[in-house]
Amino acid sequence: MAKLKFAYVGRDGAGKDVRGTLEAETKEVALTQIRAMQVQLQKLDVVTEKKNPGLSRRRKASAAELSMFTRQLATMIGAGIPLLESFEILSEQTMSTNKNFGLGLQECADMVRGGTEMSEAMARFPGMFPEIYVNMVKAGEASGQLDVILNRLADFMEASETLKSEIKSAMTYPIISLLLIFSITGYLLVGVVPKFQQMFTQLNAKLPAVTVIVLEASQFLQHQWYVVLIAVVAGIIAYKVTMKVSPDARRVRDTVWLKVPVFGPLFQKVAISRFSRTFGTLLASGVPLLAALEIVASTAGNTVIEDTLLATRDTVRRGENLTTHLQTSWVFPTMVVKMMGIGERTGALETLLFKIADFYDQQIHATVKSLTSLIEPIMLSVMGLVVGTIVAAIFLPILELQKQLS
Repeated sequence: MAKLKFAYVGRDGAGKDVRGTLEAETKEVALTQIRAMQVQLQKLDVVTEKKNPGLSRRRKASAAELSMFTRQLATMIGAGIPLLESFEILSEQTMSTNKNFGLGLQECADMVRGGTEMSEAMARFPGMFPEIYVNMVKAGEASGQLDVILNRLADFMEASETLKSEIKSAMTYPIISLLLIFSITGYLLVGVVPKFQQMFTQLNAKLPAVTVIVLEASQFLQHQWYVVLIAVVAGIIAYKVTMKVSPDARRVRDTVWLKVPVFGPLFQKVAISRFSRTFGTLLASGVPLLAALEIVASTAGNTVIEDTLLATRDTVRRGENLTTHLQTSWVFPTMVVKMMGIGERTGALETLLFKIADFYDQQIHATVKSLTSLIEPIMLSVMGLVVGTIVAAIFLPILELQKQLS
C-alpha cells in the first residue's frame, strides 16, 4: 500500500509546541507513530497538495461524467465493495477518458485512506463536486445510507441533464435561424446589392426610400464593418461586466427572462422544476431544512428566485411556515405553494416536491414541442420579410426604369 504524508501539530512532554510531518499507510498507523514519539496530538491532516498548491480547484468534471461516476459508485457500494476500493477502481477507469477527473478521484481516495471523511475530501474539489453533492454525501455518511443517497444523487443529476437537453432543443432552432438570417442578409448587402448600386448610379435612376436605406446599409457594411464588430464586442463585454458587478442589473435581467413573451413561461417552469427536484432531493437525503434552502438558493441560477428563497429561509428561522413568504412571490404559482403547504403539514414535503417536479417536467416537454411548432413559421416569416425587403429595394428602381423606357 502506498504511504501517505501526514502533517501533525501537538505538544511534547515538556509542554512545548511541536509540528512536523511523517509517512504512514493509514491514519491509525500515523497515530501510533505519534504516540510512540510521546507527543500530545492536537491536529493531524493528510498532505496531498504540497507539490501543486491550488491544484484541487483546477480538477474538473462534466455533469455527465459526474453522474456516471455517482451511479457506478452507488452500485459498487450497494454490492458490498468497500468505499476506498470502489474509489480506486473508478479513478483508474476514469483516467482513460478524463485524466484530470481521474487524478482528482485518486487524490480523494488518498484522503479517504488517510482517515478523511469522503464528503470532506470532495469539498476540496469544487470543480468536480458541487456544494449540493457534498452536502448530500455528508448526510449519507451521517445516516449510514451512502449507497441510497448516491443513487438519489444520480437520479437527480440524470433528471437535471434531461431538463437541460429539453431547453437546448427549444433554443437551438431559433438561434440557428437567426444566424442564417444574419448570414443571408450580410451576403445580400455585401455581395449582391453593390452590383446593382453601380448600375443605378450609371443610369442616374431615381430611387425610392427603401432602396436608399438598403444601399446606405450596404455601403456602411462594406466600408465600416469594423464599427459593427467593435460595437458587438463592446456590448458583450459591457453586459458581462455589468452582470458581474451589479446585483440590481442581474435582478432586472432575471425578471425580464421570467416575464419575456413566448420564452418567459418556459423559463419559469424550468426554474420551478429545478427548485422542486433539488429541494426535495436534499430533504429526502436528510439535509436540514434551513441548510437545504440555502443550497437551493445558491444553485437557483436566477437572482429573483434566490432572493425569494433566502427571504423564505429567514421567515422559517423566525419560526414561521415554509410557505408564508413563498405565497407573496409572483414566481411561485399558487398550486405549487398550496402543495408545499400540504406537504409541510402532513410530513410528506419531499414527496410532494418530487410530484411538483415531475408535473413541471411534463409541462416543459409539452411547452418545448409547442414552441418549436410556433417558432418555425415566425422565423420563416422574419427571413422572408428581410430577404423580401432587400429584393424589393433592388427591383423597384428596375421596374421604374422599364416603365420609363417603354
